[in-house]
Amino acid sequence: MAIEVSRSRRRKVGNGDSAGAPFEPIQQLRAHEYVAEQIRRHIALRLIQPGESLPSERELATMFGVGRPTIQHAMRVLEASHLIEARRGRGGGTFVREPAEDSAAMDELVARVLRQGEELEDLLGWRQALEPVVAREAAQSRRRADLTAMWRAIRAMDKAPTEADYMRYDTELHIAVAAAARNRFMREAIEEVRLRLNDALSLLPESDAWHRRLSREHEAIVSAIDVRDPDGAFAAMDLHVANSVQGIGAALAAIRRRLAS
Repeated sequence: MAIEVSRSRRRKVGNGDSAGAPFEPIQQLRAHEYVAEQIRRHIALRLIQPGESLPSERELATMFGVGRPTIQHAMRVLEASHLIEARRGRGGGTFVREPAEDSAAMDELVARVLRQGEELEDLLGWRQALEPVVAREAAQSRRRADLTAMWRAIRAMDKAPTEADYMRYDTELHIAVAAAARNRFMREAIEEVRLRLNDALSLLPESDAWHRRLSREHEAIVSAIDVRDPDGAFAAMDLHVANSVQGIGAALAAIRRRLAS
C-alpha cells in the first residue's frame, strides 16, 4: 500500500509503488471520526486492498498529526464496522478484511446497485458531464509527475493479478487525471463519483477482451494529455465514459431480465 499525505511536508508510507489519493489534514474536533472516515474512503475506493495491512499506529499518528489514542479510537470504529481486523503474533498488525466471495455477497452487491435507482442514473449522467471536462483541464495543466502517475497506473492495470487489483489501479488512474487538472473541487468530485459508483463498476465484465478495450481507451486519454491536446483528451475521455455507462446499463438490464424470469 502506498498512501500520500497532503501536508506541508509530503511523505509516503507503504510497500507499493502506486500513489493513492491524499489524506487531508485534520480539521474537525472529533478527530477520530475524521481519521476513520478517510481510511474508510480509501478502502471504499479500493486504494487499500482487502488483506492489505495499514501503517502502524505510530505512522498513522504522524501522518494525520494526531495522538495515538485518536488513532486507536478510529481503529475501534473501523473494526466495529467489520472493515478491518487486528492480527496478533508474527506478521501481525491491522488488516483490511477480506470480503465474502460467495453467491450471497454477489446478491448483496446486485441489490445495493438496484437500490440506487435514480441516484445511479444521476451519478452516471454527472460522470459523463464531468470527466471529459476534467481531462481537458488536465491536458492544459499537467506536469511530468502527473504523467508518471498515469502511465504507472496503466502499466499496473496490465499486470494486475486480480480484478480487485485492476479496479484499484483503474481508480488511481482516474484520480491522477483529476489531480493533473490542478483544481481541488474537480479532484474531490471525481473521488466522490468513484466512491459512489464502485458497486456499479464491479458489475462490468472481467474478460481479457474488455480489459484490452479499456487499456486502449486509457492510453488514448493519457496520450492526449501527454501532448497537451485538450480537445483530444476531452474526446477520448468522453468515449471511455460513454462505453462504461453503456456497459453498466447492459449489465443492469441483464440482471433485471434474470430477476423477472
